Amino acid sequence: MAKKLLIIGFVYPEPTSSAAGSRMLQLIEAFQAFGYFITFASTAQKTERSIDFKTLGVEDVPIELNSSSFDGFIKTLQPEVVLFDRFMVEEQFGWRVAENSPMALRILDTEDLHCLRKGRERAFFDKAEFTNEYLFSELAKREMASIYRCDLSLIISGFELELLKKQFGIPEELLLYLPFMEKPIDEEAQRNSPGFSERNHFVTVGTFKHEPNFQSVLYLKQVIWKLIRKKLPEAELHIYGAHLTQKVEQLHHPNEGFLIKGYVEDIKETLQQYRVCLAPLPFGAGLKGKLIDAMKSGTPCVMSSMASEGMFGALPANGFIEDDAVLFSEKAVEIFTIEKTYSEYQNNGFQIINRLYDKFYFNKLLLDTILGLQEVLEQHRQKNFIGSMLQHHTMQSYKYMSKWIEAKNN
Repeated sequence: MAKKLLIIGFVYPEPTSSAAGSRMLQLIEAFQAFGYFITFASTAQKTERSIDFKTLGVEDVPIELNSSSFDGFIKTLQPEVVLFDRFMVEEQFGWRVAENSPMALRILDTEDLHCLRKGRERAFFDKAEFTNEYLFSELAKREMASIYRCDLSLIISGFELELLKKQFGIPEELLLYLPFMEKPIDEEAQRNSPGFSERNHFVTVGTFKHEPNFQSVLYLKQVIWKLIRKKLPEAELHIYGAHLTQKVEQLHHPNEGFLIKGYVEDIKETLQQYRVCLAPLPFGAGLKGKLIDAMKSGTPCVMSSMASEGMFGALPANGFIEDDAVLFSEKAVEIFTIEKTYSEYQNNGFQIINRLYDKFYFNKLLLDTILGLQEVLEQHRQKNFIGSMLQHHTMQSYKYMSKWIEAKNN
């Protein structure tokens, strides 16, 4: 009989709109390769870009917040593994899973560290240096408690893995480094990638739901693009991203070569038309899906140190990392005009995908880790005393709050 995985989603994934959506699709494909039957449950509403689970052979079940109907649902399903999509979902449903399906392995997919992203955002708007005061927030307490309550947390960035171990003291056995899992790019695909002379213009990409992406576009418009256009008056910058808002559309100025293009279905095909990708992100966390897409498309990048965080390991980057606006614009012009520089960084990108994001390596690592934990689950939980203590205390509060809300609603 097929093993069962229940994914409890914060939202319905949109793989063509966001890196989080494509990450979820990669996890689904990995578990299907392991022979799991997958049920995806969420309290969220679907959008026109939400993934069609039927085409993937994934069961799709709507669930309610603060409702004991979930208890009956999971008792009947009895999954071997439950994957929480972000810590907020674990807060809402973790105690119900622990109570009604206690032997299910509980995995948290952090996506990125929310406390890190939100702390950096607050520091950015405060125009202050990011310190531990911003990191050790109420949000951090909630997020760390959630990590402790789960049997395993998937951490997308090596930087965040080290932060969790060193700054927060999270035991290594509760964490698994699992970055984006990409199919290796073979030599033929590398050769067939459009060359320097077949490409033109600059590009930037990112869903406008995320504040760092908007701030990045604003910075390009107000500062960097003017510097690039002084050197390259015919060049254009094309801006792609889902969830377009009016404040983004107002930045559209064709006469300045600054074009808001909006949503695009196939980002890889689109990026292959461009010579340089710009990513001057001022804050954020996790890994940047836009840089992964650029490397897969053979498009070199100029990026901020924030954008590059955790992306390249010890390998040379697929472009320049610059935080100074003048240097950033100069490096962008250099890649755009010098084919040798362009080719070197394009090749770096292919090597990074193949060596640091190999789908087959990380799929096997995930499966081996799950099998290993399932064999010693009782001992693993006993060793994680802080986790069981938090499960006991925190979950009592979530549980009775939830039951009170349910009674009130009825």
